[in-house]
Amino acid sequence: MAQQTESELFIDAPAQEVLDVIADLEDYPSWVSGLTSVRVLSDDEGWADEAEFVLDAGVIKDTYVLRYTWDVEEDSTGVVSWGLVRGKALSAMDGSYTLVAHEGGTVVTYRLSVDLAMPVPAMMRRKAEKSIVTTALQGLKSRVEGGR
Repeated sequence: MAQQTESELFIDAPAQEVLDVIADLEDYPSWVSGLTSVRVLSDDEGWADEAEFVLDAGVIKDTYVLRYTWDVEEDSTGVVSWGLVRGKALSAMDGSYTLVAHEGGTVVTYRLSVDLAMPVPAMMRRKAEKSIVTTALQGLKSRVEGGR
C-alpha cells in the first residue's frame, strides 16, 4: 500500500462516546461528506464485520465494501481499522481510528491510504486523502460533541 495520510484531533468526550459514533456506520451519511448510504452486511455481536458504502463525491462515485477489525479495550480505547474488500473506482482503502483517553477527552488519530482503479497523480491522491481525513475528523468531532 502507498503512503498513509494521518491526522489527529482532540474530542471533548470520553472514548465510549467517540466509539459509539464510529461504530454506528449506518449513520455516517449524516456526518461524512459524500457518503449517501451505508449498510452493514455482517456483524459480530453488534460490531460490523463488513459494510457496504455508497459514495458520491463529485468525480468519484463508487459502491464499495470494507471489512472491519475492532481492537478496542473495555474502556473503548484502541484501534478500529478497515480494509477494502471490493470496489469499482477504489482499488485499495486501508484506514484506522486510534482512540486514546487524554485529560477529560479523547485523542483520535485517523490514518488513511487510498488507491484508485484509474491512474491519478500521487500529489492529487494525497491531497484528496488529506481532505477526506480532515473532513472526517471534523465531522466526527462535531457529531460527538454536538450530540452531548
